[in-house]
Amino acid sequence: MSSLRLSVIVIILLALAGCGGPRAVLGLPTTSSSGAEPRAIVPIYVATTRARSDNLSLPYSAERSKTLNFAKLDIGIPQNHVAGRVEKSGRTPDPSRHFSARTYQPIAERQDFIRQLNVALAQRAPENREIFIFVHGYNNNFADSVFRNAQISYDYNIKSVSLHYAWPSGASIPLYVFDRDSALVGRRGLAETIEIAAETNATRIILVGHSMGAYVVTEALRDLALRGRTSTLKRLGGVVLAAPDIDVDVFLSQIDDIGDTPRPFAIIVSQRDRALGFSRRLAGGHPRVGSGSEVAALQKRDIAVIDVSDIDGGRHSVFASSPTLMDVVNNDALMRSLLREDQAPARQTTLADGASVIEGAASLIVFLPSRILGGIAQAAAGQ
Repeated sequence: MSSLRLSVIVIILLALAGCGGPRAVLGLPTTSSSGAEPRAIVPIYVATTRARSDNLSLPYSAERSKTLNFAKLDIGIPQNHVAGRVEKSGRTPDPSRHFSARTYQPIAERQDFIRQLNVALAQRAPENREIFIFVHGYNNNFADSVFRNAQISYDYNIKSVSLHYAWPSGASIPLYVFDRDSALVGRRGLAETIEIAAETNATRIILVGHSMGAYVVTEALRDLALRGRTSTLKRLGGVVLAAPDIDVDVFLSQIDDIGDTPRPFAIIVSQRDRALGFSRRLAGGHPRVGSGSEVAALQKRDIAVIDVSDIDGGRHSVFASSPTLMDVVNNDALMRSLLREDQAPARQTTLADGASVIEGAASLIVFLPSRILGGIAQAAAGQ
């Protein structure tokens, strides 16, 4: 690719990101002089391969750490919060108007981190003793990513223990290649984070990766598989890749190396995702998994595909910002029901085109894995 073409693409990306608002800061140390209070507090446990920083408002930098760092933060959801948004400030946040960190506790040792996760799990109802691991995408600083994790946990009413894995993104649009390299560097840290979660008393571990963070997820799963960590992989109760910025051929190769993928395994795609369109151009035209061009190949690999092209604009972050998806999950638990392996699709949905596509609320479309479709067809034939 010529330097001129690359420059043009970067300029366009900068224009697209111009409406994204300021780069977030945590707001530490907290001050109470205004008397402002957040609407709610979301505890977030953190494992990160970002290097420690002396700047409390961004205690983890874009530098790469060779070892995992651990922490716990209490994130304040502002009084004026609108579902799907991360209200942030590049200056000292106002807790009534902006996401902010209310507490920050570094955790020195792996075993102490596991102990704290177990304490948090024990404080939940038995059915909620799960760990939800979220892996952020490209162009995020530490505050951006941890606030997004808190927003998803709050807006989707996630009652599990939220564990955030922060890999060392450069938090700058021109640093796309740096971020891609950092994603590879960060895979072993995520693999260790999954191993840590597997050592807790959690009944289930759910793993979600967004954009380039999905690449970190698949590389971490591949790393665990190639090192024979089968028992760890079996502790995963579900994997979701949202708008994965991964070359299709690379992804299929990763899945081959992983072997028995965790189930359910779902991918959220959109044909209207402009960010992935530019990523494809940077890659010389090779399609990205999140663009939804290879649905049949994914189905054959026992992967469910959730097409959100026609939901709330089908943007790159629609999985986190869509009121429609929030209504589906919070009101009907539709997506969870669709991806369960012990039953046919939920009664609120209808099968279309024989059995290949399920249409749910609004324009949500779910393509079921071939394995499940085969079971449905056999069940129908036996009636």
